[in-house]
Amino acid sequence: MGNVIPSSLFDISGKNAIVTGGNGGIGLAIAEGFVANGANLLIIGRDYKKNSLALSRLQKYGTNVFAFSGDISKESQIIQAIDYANVELNSIDILVNNAGINIRKSPQDFSVKEWDNVLSVNLKSAFLMSQKVYPFMKKLNKGKIINIGSMYSVFGSDWSVAYSASKAGLVQMGKSLAMSWAKDNIQVNTILPGWIETDLTSPIENLFPERFETINRRIPFGRWGQPDDLIGTAIFLSSCASNYLTGTSITVDGGYSSF
Repeated sequence: MGNVIPSSLFDISGKNAIVTGGNGGIGLAIAEGFVANGANLLIIGRDYKKNSLALSRLQKYGTNVFAFSGDISKESQIIQAIDYANVELNSIDILVNNAGINIRKSPQDFSVKEWDNVLSVNLKSAFLMSQKVYPFMKKLNKGKIINIGSMYSVFGSDWSVAYSASKAGLVQMGKSLAMSWAKDNIQVNTILPGWIETDLTSPIENLFPERFETINRRIPFGRWGQPDDLIGTAIFLSSCASNYLTGTSITVDGGYSSF
């Protein structure tokens, strides 16, 4: 007789989660998926107004939801955010490293400041967030860390060199953290979204119409994804259903990378 499969396999109710960049786009969708399934939550974002709007949307589900306005490219503000999360949530079970920015231009036109800014927000902050939540997860002897990468974690890009480098770095960082923290029962994985319609990508249709059409033709579904398309994968990676999955990447791109 096989093992009994618990009905709570994908249950995240009562879990305490942090989502960086949780006030819009993919981050807000994942945050809403979490609270709709009973998790308590802290979102972190730089824009106070966007945080407030996100809170009003998330609080209707009845779980404990908080927001921290800060710049997580700065270690001091990460420490403040983690301290705030520990006070309000009392523990940290799940971390989603979603915060990210992009600067689209040819590689030869990048300034050092622009390069450093993208790498700092997209990669350094994810490492520091993971490092700072580690003691709390180690104390619990469990934890889930999810990095939000990109198809550019795998493909090269002619117009987003810093973004591509940062997202590829997230994959290798995730593998390294997974190896280091497996002994503490902490799973670290990365989601690789394809072309998802967000504030970051929506200008492409008007600014680069030929590129937009080329992208559409390559997606088997013939459409861009929506932020909600990432929720199921995030819940899977946050639940005990993924307890034996670590150091891996899951592509959610409508088949774009199949070609």
